[in-house]
Amino acid sequence: MTAPRGTQDVIPPLSGRWQELEARIHELARGFGYGEIRTPAFEATELFIRGVGELTDIVEKEMYSFTDRGGRSLTLRPELTAPVVRAALENSLLSSGAARLYYLGAIFRYERPQKGRFRQSHQFGVECFGYAGADADFEVIQLAWELARRYQISGLQLHVNTIGDERCRPAYRSALKAYFNAHRASLSEDSRRRLERNPLRILDSKAPEDAAVIAGAPPFESMLCDACRAHFDMLKHYLEEAEIPFTINPRVVRGLDYYTRTVFEIMSDALGAQSAVCAGGRYDDLVRSLGGPNLPAVGFALGVERFLMVLEGSPASREAQRSGVQLIALGSEARERLVHLLGYLRQSDGLPAFMDYEDRKLLAQLKIADRNNARYALIAGDDELAAEQLVLRDLATRQDRRIPFKYEKDTAAEIVKMRL
Repeated sequence: MTAPRGTQDVIPPLSGRWQELEARIHELARGFGYGEIRTPAFEATELFIRGVGELTDIVEKEMYSFTDRGGRSLTLRPELTAPVVRAALENSLLSSGAARLYYLGAIFRYERPQKGRFRQSHQFGVECFGYAGADADFEVIQLAWELARRYQISGLQLHVNTIGDERCRPAYRSALKAYFNAHRASLSEDSRRRLERNPLRILDSKAPEDAAVIAGAPPFESMLCDACRAHFDMLKHYLEEAEIPFTINPRVVRGLDYYTRTVFEIMSDALGAQSAVCAGGRYDDLVRSLGGPNLPAVGFALGVERFLMVLEGSPASREAQRSGVQLIALGSEARERLVHLLGYLRQSDGLPAFMDYEDRKLLAQLKIADRNNARYALIAGDDELAAEQLVLRDLATRQDRRIPFKYEKDTAAEIVKMRL
């Protein structure tokens, strides 16, 4: 038996990197004032038709839907914003207007598996409810950018755009419709079908035959109403003041129907062709469309698998992933002493400590330390025991130094003080 196509098993040492990222996510989100929300893995199919949009690729092509024994149509969640809104309304979390929520969970989409894209994947996302100003847009963008900054990831690009609101979007939709109608013969079948009902969705097309036509489409920014222009100008001001570099990209529209005004993507070329690691924007009409009050909102979703793949290409991040010590015994007497030391180290708070109990050569044990992502190795053989010393090797720099080793308990206490 094998795992279903488009899924993967997360096993050591990769699972350790997942845990480390998840811990950072929880710490960062709480630091911005967000509380965690967890929703069911499946919801009523109607939630996604109403929330995501009937003509989106997700609803038309990618949802895993089924009818249960009670005759209800249910769908494995293909995204988490609509479920979060449903849960917030059902549990009266929006009764006072403002709420900051974040999630970390699996989503399911039927699409062609490829590097960084799975049929079951995981997302970290935030949803900020109740604030209509660009300050909230800035907050969620900064939260996502801060996660990347803390990992010292280079080469990321923030692309921002605005798609207006119900006041200026009709005029832009008419301009798009006229433009695409003039190039109708060059469009893909999907884009021709969407031309009458939602020409804005053509800008999000990934069909190769649409690329040249889309490149010449009129930008939305040229047709903004005064309120949307002021909102976008303020967001740009906040980003500039925070020294977060960005590019205005008129082709960023996002593939879901609920977005208004601000939309953005954080791009990376670490997976080959440039692709979005994180994306989001403002969705002021979604809460109302799902039966709630007229409440503004903004948020983002970040692909966990893609983010981890970006980290793999970052030397600084790989070094940061290392933590703890690997105890390496060369001989039976050293093994007995180091097992005692290991026991004391594991009584400490927060210091990962590993040891292999087989008779292996030093090189083989160092390879095990690398698989455990240990930062240091503590090495003891007969010579070290005779000198009452241990070799402490930095596995990032491969530099050695010696530390005293007379009493296991005392040595453990000294190692903990070193904050390895």
